Amino acid sequence: MSQDDALRPLSPEELAAETGAALPDKEVISLLDLNADLDIALDAAAPIDLAVAANANVAAPIDAAVGANVLSVGSTAQALSDQGVLIDQGITGEAVAHAPQDSTIDQADPAPDAAAPTADPAAAGTAVGAVPTDPAGALDGDLLNVDVNLAADLDLAAPIDGAVAANANVAAPIDASVAANVGSIDSTATAISQQDAIITQDVDANAEATADQTSTITQ
Repeated sequence: MSQDDALRPLSPEELAAETGAALPDKEVISLLDLNADLDIALDAAAPIDLAVAANANVAAPIDAAVGANVLSVGSTAQALSDQGVLIDQGITGEAVAHAPQDSTIDQADPAPDAAAPTADPAAAGTAVGAVPTDPAGALDGDLLNVDVNLAADLDLAAPIDGAVAANANVAAPIDASVAANVGSIDSTATAISQQDAIITQDVDANAEATADQTSTITQ
């Protein structure tokens, strides 16, 4: 075959011999047909019992000073922070946390009804539509047909029992001083931070946590 024959247009007889099928409208074409039937029976039980007891002393004196010169010439930044702290913390007491829990959970399935039809195990799966034999109907219907049937029964029980007891003394005196010169010439930055902290902490207490749990679970 020459190059001229390859580029030769079809004759009217050759065009008449060709056959074709009109495509359906775009809005009626369905590429994916998904049918999901979910039947889920969920029994969830989570009795939670929590007891918290705490004795706490918290002290956090904060003293801060900041000085800055930004893009300044011939300037001086000074920051002075002076802090005197006297903290006396004493705890005399008792922290008791008691969490008794008694739970009875019955999630047993009822007796099956003899007259009720049983589920077909073969009902769950994926079905692909039959291949069309008529070329003109190749785009009729769905290209992919997915039919899923899911039946699930879930019994979940999570009884949780907790008890927390704490005695704490916390002291955090903070003294900060910052001085900065940024992009400046012939400038002086001075930061002075002085802190005197006297902290006395005394804990004379008992911390007791008791968690009693009795659970009867039937699933």
